[in-house]
Amino acid sequence: MRELPTRGPTRPKERALAPDLARGVMLLLIVLSNTTLFLWGVQLDPSGQPVAAGNADRVVQFLMVTLVDVRVYPLFAFLFGYGMMHVFLRQTAAGATESDTVRLLRRRGVWLVVLGFLHAALLLPTDVLGAYGVIGLVLGALLLSSRERALRRWIWTGVSLLTLLFAVGITGLALLWSGALDYLAGASQSGDELPNPFTAAETSSYAVSVVPRLATWFGVTSLTTLGVTAPIAMLLGFWAARRRILEEPGRHLPLLRRVAVGGVSLGLIGALPTALFTVGVVEPPETGGLEGPIGLAMSWPTGLAGGLGYVAVFALVAVRVARRERQGMVTVAVGSVGRRSLSCYLAHSLVMAPILAGWGLGLGEHMTIATMALFAVGTWLVTVVATGLAEHASNPVVRAGPADWLLRRLTYGPPAGRTPVT
Repeated sequence: MRELPTRGPTRPKERALAPDLARGVMLLLIVLSNTTLFLWGVQLDPSGQPVAAGNADRVVQFLMVTLVDVRVYPLFAFLFGYGMMHVFLRQTAAGATESDTVRLLRRRGVWLVVLGFLHAALLLPTDVLGAYGVIGLVLGALLLSSRERALRRWIWTGVSLLTLLFAVGITGLALLWSGALDYLAGASQSGDELPNPFTAAETSSYAVSVVPRLATWFGVTSLTTLGVTAPIAMLLGFWAARRRILEEPGRHLPLLRRVAVGGVSLGLIGALPTALFTVGVVEPPETGGLEGPIGLAMSWPTGLAGGLGYVAVFALVAVRVARRERQGMVTVAVGSVGRRSLSCYLAHSLVMAPILAGWGLGLGEHMTIATMALFAVGTWLVTVVATGLAEHASNPVVRAGPADWLLRRLTYGPPAGRTPVT
């Protein structure tokens, strides 16, 4: 069996600022989006949102729905696809064949699925590592080395499907307000409030909590894998990486500005109806919860646009930072989190689950939407401090991030097994 002529992982001096900034902020958005899982002492309204206990909760909930929900995972998928294509281009430029490089990335995808399964079984039911590992395996085998025309064709097909979904959402919203859905709404009426379906958080027995966590994980993984948003975001990451948009954002300023303004605006427009319904500013008709699916039909496509808009904003920030002689303290701190994104993602669960879940200290029962958001921000700040200290560590595992180091070792093998490239 011949050795792969790989370069190994990206060296610290080779890393671009924009992807690391995007990953660092993305992890803050992810930990905020996961807070609902641990609010096991609250009820959910018919649309699936936690019931606010006061004005502070309503403000936080409005900001979460308009700025975080349904945006963070397309952002994650885009960066995941961008990273895959970046590895592919680096490996082939170093002398590896396309089939060898696809095999390398296949190994990485398999290990991500394994890590995702373990993450869900032990701590977090909505883990997305498994889903993105599966999508990466499929798209990597089919389209990673494909020609530009084939890649564009699949992207436009997905965008067309999402546009159709958005049109269905707009139509459903109009019918909802016109009263045309009254009969269907009456048939689906099921009460004013629903219990939280994520029962793993409120289970007092850790062993028993594994079952609902894995059941939720399989559902989330299947829905994400078979959906359109995450695969299209990943393909867009392929396309952007081929043009080195995040490595060389200064060369793509007009595109980045258009995507930043248009993407963020579309994301806000698509989320606004759900946000207004959720916080009670606008009372929806009696629909038995139909405003939830209609809102998702609008927010999923625009959530992809919003996630891409965030990426463009981070790239534009990186351009401004690059013009300075020195990076600011905040930029360095957020970038350090992004460089250890897998370790920080898992660290969030290691902090939150034992403290908040019923099988741990059970503090989630006593949290509100607002205090849970503060707890999430505090958890992210802990990783900021930890990664800042890791920048100066002498141990390579600590310096790289334990989980990131492990995934690289599982993917590339020990350094002695790689052919160095000068």
